[in-house]
Amino acid sequence: MTYREMGKVKAAESILKEGGFTVSQRCCSRPSCFDIAARKRDSLIFIKVQPDIGCVSPYDSLELRIISDHISAASLFISEKTREKPLEDDTVYSRYNVLAITPKTFENIVLRGIHPLIQAGPGGYYVEIDGEAIKRRRQELGLSVGEVAEKIGISRRTLYGYERGMAKASVTVAYNMLCTLGIPVAKPVNIFEAHRGQRKTFMARARRIIARNRLLQRIFRRLAGYNIVAVRKAPFDFVITVPEENMKVIGGVADGKEETLSQRVEEILSLSKVVQAHPVLVTDGQKPPLSKDIACVKSDEISKIKSPEDLCRL
Repeated sequence: MTYREMGKVKAAESILKEGGFTVSQRCCSRPSCFDIAARKRDSLIFIKVQPDIGCVSPYDSLELRIISDHISAASLFISEKTREKPLEDDTVYSRYNVLAITPKTFENIVLRGIHPLIQAGPGGYYVEIDGEAIKRRRQELGLSVGEVAEKIGISRRTLYGYERGMAKASVTVAYNMLCTLGIPVAKPVNIFEAHRGQRKTFMARARRIIARNRLLQRIFRRLAGYNIVAVRKAPFDFVITVPEENMKVIGGVADGKEETLSQRVEEILSLSKVVQAHPVLVTDGQKPPLSKDIACVKSDEISKIKSPEDLCRL
């Protein structure tokens, strides 16, 4: 990470703290798909400051989505351009299904509560339509679907789609609806809303990320019946969730000598406080870092593990 990028991460941290968020320690002990995690009440988000989202790899985006989806968090890129083309303020972009906004838009959302309405897509710009508001206003005015559609300049079928929440509208159509109905019809984009799309297919892809570390492979075999995934681009190496018990575990694996282990453990501890998860470190017999706040499991104790609770107790 360059000094300029570090400065932009620091700026994002300052904005979040001013906005009342609890912010994790910056993740830089090893390459990571996110820089910081932040929480405010029930809103949890992982953020990556990426100057050019055109340079984001599909794998990094996938890892970010795996982590976020697994613990019911949102994920976000803060960026200024895509392939040398500047991003526009007050507009939401997407890179491999991870939302992206400019630093100015981020500041407006966190500090001023101004949420963007416009989303950028392959075909141009569009907005999410509040179908219930359209239908309610149309009925208040005593207008039929056909009458409103004619005034706006769209088909009856298209208007039916808007009212049922089955379609997005162009910025021009949204403006025409505003003029015709006299009410705002566009839904603001909530960047703190956790992504819920195609979870079954998505998590199947997540499980194909093979745990290469031998200690991690043993953990996976012991907890095969639980909701566990391995990650490679984060300070931690695996995440376990037990939804029925509202339990989360983020764990690191220390196999052999690692010069940045102490720093990585501090990052795991910081993240665990923000995520509200149990931090765990699995070691290969080496002396664990001097921290009483993380549960340390030695390799010869892995055979005793039958559940995530056992992992934390050990």
